[in-house]
Amino acid sequence: MSVQKFSSAEVGLDHLYEISRIVTQTSEWKQALNEIASLVHTIFIFDNLVLYLADPVHHDLDVMYARAMGRGRSAEADIAWGENLANQIMDDPKTVLQEPVNDLSISRLERPYILGIPLQVSTRTLGVLIFIRFGSPPFEPEAIRLAEFIAQQTALLVERQNLQHAYEVLEQQNQESRLQEDFISTITHELRTPLGFIKGYTTTLLRSDTFWDQETQQEFLRIIDQEADRLQELIENLLDSARLQTGNLKMDFQAVRLEVLAKSVSDRIKAHHPELNVHIEPESQGTLIHGDPKRLGQVFENLLNNAVKYAPGSDVWVKIETLPDEEGALIKIEDHGPGISQRYLPHIFDRFFRNPELEPYVHGSGLGLFICKKIIQAHQGQIYATSTVGEGTTFNIKLPFRQ
Repeated sequence: MSVQKFSSAEVGLDHLYEISRIVTQTSEWKQALNEIASLVHTIFIFDNLVLYLADPVHHDLDVMYARAMGRGRSAEADIAWGENLANQIMDDPKTVLQEPVNDLSISRLERPYILGIPLQVSTRTLGVLIFIRFGSPPFEPEAIRLAEFIAQQTALLVERQNLQHAYEVLEQQNQESRLQEDFISTITHELRTPLGFIKGYTTTLLRSDTFWDQETQQEFLRIIDQEADRLQELIENLLDSARLQTGNLKMDFQAVRLEVLAKSVSDRIKAHHPELNVHIEPESQGTLIHGDPKRLGQVFENLLNNAVKYAPGSDVWVKIETLPDEEGALIKIEDHGPGISQRYLPHIFDRFFRNPELEPYVHGSGLGLFICKKIIQAHQGQIYATSTVGEGTTFNIKLPFRQ
């Protein structure tokens, strides 16, 4: 875009280059407009500056920036901001100057000069930039050309922001698409594995050409039962994940004693994993919160199962403390396993995420921790992890006493 020339001696190339520099080097357009408004206000007089941007969804204009810089600042709610002119320019995109009637009996706040310039990129009109001046002097041709130059630069700034936003949306969609593709591949494998065991051992038991003793039959049935439980867990995680993602998983809030809930879940998991040692250390007996016992139990279960999978052989400590000032409860679930690399720690609660360093060796859908995070958030709480490679991992859960 060529730099426009102005006949006014007050407007030099240095001003134009400074405006261009602000647009080029300032990443946030509101900050850029603040700087441009302050600079231009030293060159020609205006009282209000307003940026209207087109809303392509609702087909109307939104005020994205408005600043009162001169006369009328004390009466911002009552003065004109050029909305009617902005809508007119959107229908017929060209520079328009509205001048008031020359009636000195009317307050100058009611006799604004309104200058509107369309923000155009190629054949598209992105919005309208409005300059307002209350009272004299009127906008001179040099000031109008300068305002048009500012509008051109603002259009480029807005377009750059739009492109950046579109790029970020595409990146997010691509990342989600990759995660979903990885998830489909993973979940297909995870579903096939228990189905394969169930089908294989069932077919073996049904063979008519072979006799299996009672002990062998019981062993086969135990494997079938375990794999059916695993298959059911995968399906429930998928359903819960979908409900939590859309906010459709209902919570049944009631009084919950955390140490009792932790003990109950621990006993249930130890029935399937007798090698697991869980130490429950409540700070005081009877830590009572208001929550959904089924869903909080699901959180405990997911985290303890994680310890079984990712920290085999390590004891697990469940510590329940009261936060300062009786704000709520803090639950810590610690293991002394291999830990999680700092590279992957920020992503462990992402939907479908699985640690690529452990993926070939550990079964999982990448949904367990995502479900934990959503359940805790539904309780107005927080969950986060700290970890040191070679020393272990701690999951920290903060829950308010009442919702």
